[in-house]
Amino acid sequence: MKIIKAKDYNDMSRKAANVISAQVIMKPGCVLGLATGSTPIGTYAQLVEWYQKGDLDFSEVTTVNLDEYKGLPRDNDQSYYYFMNHHLFSKVNVDPARTFLPDGMEPDSGKACSDYNKVIADAGGIDLQLLGLGHNGHIGFNEPSDVFEAGTHCVDLTESTIKANQRFFASIEEVPRQAYTMGIQTIMQAKKVLVVVSGEDKAAIVKEAFFGPITPRVQASVLQLHSDVTVVADEAALSLI
Repeated sequence: MKIIKAKDYNDMSRKAANVISAQVIMKPGCVLGLATGSTPIGTYAQLVEWYQKGDLDFSEVTTVNLDEYKGLPRDNDQSYYYFMNHHLFSKVNVDPARTFLPDGMEPDSGKACSDYNKVIADAGGIDLQLLGLGHNGHIGFNEPSDVFEAGTHCVDLTESTIKANQRFFASIEEVPRQAYTMGIQTIMQAKKVLVVVSGEDKAAIVKEAFFGPITPRVQASVLQLHSDVTVVADEAALSLI
């Protein structure tokens, strides 16, 4: 595991974008695994800036996102497709037909998950997977559990995650209770993993996830077993190590 220390959020975003841009330049037809949440926004903004300057070309890239809420249509402003389209897809030359997320509107969980597993397999697997880090160590919507889930699966969101997401909705009743997410095995099969972490409030989980025991109670801890992980974190997030 390689840990890159950044001065602050903006520096973290630039350093993470450097890793992703290198992947795209070295393999123009790569498969990028992407994440949502507040932490990667600066990274996406940096990639857009470099694209607009003519430094990056996404025309051959395929993207597969970690997760999507179950029951939210793509045009809902809280869906993860909407997030990705707003922050990245609509601002670069990626082919919309090569941008994939789990189908949140598929009511049959088994079908939605198997379909998404096939999408990833048909793409040839993930070259680089971008991850954020939840306060409880979750990656994607892989919440603390007794097991590491293998492939894409439907999860019941924890109360802490529902409360954390409440700020994005008019009321807590509108927050989805379930989501489709890539499993830990899928994430671990990515050739490279890039984790972005920012803020003092993440310092305790950074220490626990990357320097503590490997346990499904802290899902991100399994990344200690991956052969090519880069963590880009700011000084505040690294303050306890």
